[in-house]
Amino acid sequence: MPARKQPRSVAREIALLSLSQVKGKAEKLEQLELDQLMLAAVRTLGSEIHDILETAAGEVTRAEDQLLKSETQAISLQSARTMTQESLELARKAINRLGHVVELPEFLQLTRQSEVRTYALDLIGTVRRRHEDIQKIVSESLVDWQYHRLPRIDRDILRIAVAEIMFLDIPYKVAINEAVELAKRYSDEDGHRFINGVLRRITDKLRAQEQV
Repeated sequence: MPARKQPRSVAREIALLSLSQVKGKAEKLEQLELDQLMLAAVRTLGSEIHDILETAAGEVTRAEDQLLKSETQAISLQSARTMTQESLELARKAINRLGHVVELPEFLQLTRQSEVRTYALDLIGTVRRRHEDIQKIVSESLVDWQYHRLPRIDRDILRIAVAEIMFLDIPYKVAINEAVELAKRYSDEDGHRFINGVLRRITDKLRAQEQV
């Protein structure tokens, strides 16, 4: 059984995963029930698992093609090995995501569900209502990146963290730490360092403004 998590930590995870699935105006979010948010979150994970496995299967097929050529081309054998390693890594990633699908409902059962729903809706609603402000804040703190070219999961983690820092009065350290933990679960290998760097630049700027 997974360890018990605080309601807001569970709410952040559900908000992150359901953000791209929940449609409609921010004003109508209050009508959503927790089970609808959970369904959206599980659908997001299910879709990602499907995409990862499709990519892995493609890598296996390419590796097989390279192995057929490897009898006469040493470079083809090395290429096939690389593709096989990549497909195995993708398979491991898909298994981890499947673990998240199983864990999330358990996390929810072990915490206060009314608080989870309220805060998840607060996060999603704030991200929707303050979309332009959040995009501007993040864009100004990116180095050698463009906002719209960020991986969706990284962009959504940043949006939620900025919403907490700027509009929900969450302490900087808490928002950053929670965002980094989400990135460790759902982003790529370097995602949590990237998220941490962007949020540090944002909060350093805010601290400087507070001291003026």
